[in-house]
Amino acid sequence: MSKVKSGEMPHYELLYLISNKFSEHEIKPIIEKVNALILNNQGKITLADNLGKKRLSYPIKSFRYGYYILAEFDMVGKNVINVDRALRMMNEILRHQIIIKTIKTAEQIVQDKKIAEKIAARNIKEEKRVKEKIKETDKEKVDLKDLDEKLDKILETNDLL
Repeated sequence: MSKVKSGEMPHYELLYLISNKFSEHEIKPIIEKVNALILNNQGKITLADNLGKKRLSYPIKSFRYGYYILAEFDMVGKNVINVDRALRMMNEILRHQIIIKTIKTAEQIVQDKKIAEKIAARNIKEEKRVKEKIKETDKEKVDLKDLDEKLDKILETNDLL
């Protein structure tokens, strides 16, 4: 989660993959280049994290491994398009994704908890109602022994013909 959040600009999260043809030392200038790109487009970086080299789920441009880099930043929406376009043009980056992040205020968190409690209470009531309904249907069912006795009585009578 980001450490600082300014209220006037939207907050974005950028996750990008750098190909593994670069060493640990060679990716530092690439990360600095991406950070400079964000800063040059009037962005403010709030979190930058190198998640390390990991195996990819599937090969991307014939690479099996890549460096995962996470960056969170505040930026005016129209400048995000420029950052996205520039990231697509960089050969060092295999894939990237920019998403808008909403950070909830304390009031929103309290409101979400109240809603969750109401939903939980409603689910408990629904479960009780279903259990009562099952009990009622079980009471209405005839026991197998009682059914056998009734059938025996019917068959013992001579009034069938």
